[in-house]
Amino acid sequence: MVGQRIGYVRVSTLDQSTARQLDGVETDKIFEDKVSGKDANRPELERMIDFARDGDTVLVHSMDRLARNLEDLRAIVRLLTAKKVRVEFVKEQLTFTGDDNAMATLLLNVMGAFAEFERSLIRERQREGISLAKQRGAYRGRAPSLDAKRATELRAKAAAGVPKAALARHYGISRETVYAYLRVEV
Repeated sequence: MVGQRIGYVRVSTLDQSTARQLDGVETDKIFEDKVSGKDANRPELERMIDFARDGDTVLVHSMDRLARNLEDLRAIVRLLTAKKVRVEFVKEQLTFTGDDNAMATLLLNVMGAFAEFERSLIRERQREGISLAKQRGAYRGRAPSLDAKRATELRAKAAAGVPKAALARHYGISRETVYAYLRVEV
């Protein structure tokens, strides 16, 4: 029995498009994530792994769409192939079944290492760009969630014993942000 052809596509931000990734590739179902590939904690990836069955084929545009670090890439491929699911990377023209030869395993490791390296370069360039923008005065960071008056009000309510979760709901901020405001010396 031939299984389903399952597509997995991923982009890092909501405004990016996944349209080109499996364009022209026949699939029965596609799972789409619009989150970073920095780790395997992605809702549609998890749904796709749960959905895939013995005999299915998972199609991914390229290895870096499935994972941005070698450890996650290897773990995801192993998890799928242990379920007797084929994993095909369209761009690299590589297929993994679990019965892979030494060359296929080497290519998975090398290509995965390049994806991880690329992510590191992206993060490094981002840090450098922010640093340069700060030096020029063009980058000031994120705007404060609360103005000075509301921050003072929050501190007074916290001192009066109002629960942090209630403060977070009232001001429309996270509890961690409440704690950050409470840590700041006035």
